Amino acid sequence: MKTLFLSLLISTLLSLSLSKELCNSHDKKVLLQIKKHFGDPYLLASWQSDTDCCKDWYQVECDSTTNRITSLTIFAGNLSGQIPAAVGDLPYLQNLVFRKLTDVTGPIQPAIAKLVHLNFLRLDHLNLTGTVPGFLSRLKSLTFLDLNRLTGSIPESFGKFKGSVPDLYLSHNKLTGKIPASLGNMDFSVIDLSRNMIVGDASMLFGLNKTTRNVYLSRNKLEFSLSKVAFPSGLENLDISHNKIFGSIPPQMTQIALQSLNVSYNRLCGKIPVGGRLQSFDFSTYFHNRCLCGAPLQNCK
Repeated sequence: MKTLFLSLLISTLLSLSLSKELCNSHDKKVLLQIKKHFGDPYLLASWQSDTDCCKDWYQVECDSTTNRITSLTIFAGNLSGQIPAAVGDLPYLQNLVFRKLTDVTGPIQPAIAKLVHLNFLRLDHLNLTGTVPGFLSRLKSLTFLDLNRLTGSIPESFGKFKGSVPDLYLSHNKLTGKIPASLGNMDFSVIDLSRNMIVGDASMLFGLNKTTRNVYLSRNKLEFSLSKVAFPSGLENLDISHNKIFGSIPPQMTQIALQSLNVSYNRLCGKIPVGGRLQSFDFSTYFHNRCLCGAPLQNCK
């Protein structure tokens, strides 16, 4: 009888242990608020009050130790409206992604500034409006920032990130004005400002002592001399096409193991330096410049 009682007790305790919900009650409440904000869409159908958000819900991830929500990724669905302020009430969130949701509108939610552990923020292929918010530079853990469909200028504060320097993707916006000089203080590994309406000088983004690997500045209205730009030795991909950049290609570029290069549709002149990878690219890398010559273009006269 005693053995039977112990067996039943162990079985009951095991059953209770297995059925115990892992999801933090606060986080669950916030997520259900987000679902309600978007009108209970089919994309979030797995978010049910009687199920465990750590075990049964799609689009979210929990920390295996604390069971707090660390990732919220909402991708390609039928959501509409603005990003809700409730996203700022997930205090342990590290990854926040809203992608390919063309009916999501409005400004970037200021409540995102409360997410002190956030290191990955991606808001792209939405229909956001307004300017790039300066408060994002105060997020000390941010390592990846991808925003688009915004207007205005790049905030001066983006040259003063409080924590690690993020990979910065601001392409396919309608950004105007000059690149803040403060960005020259940053050692971005990746910076993508392509397909905007940015004007002026971008030479401060480069430098011999930087570790920058990828720079994409194409299809802007940038206007500066390339002749005296000192490029990072580890630069791998450079696209400065479709601008108003003048001067010549500096000989230092022969010492860089570039994987891709595009300087077409500018106002460059002079002979393309011989050496390194520069002759491994075809003519389309260099064409539609004012007076560039030498392989792979026509010989210089």
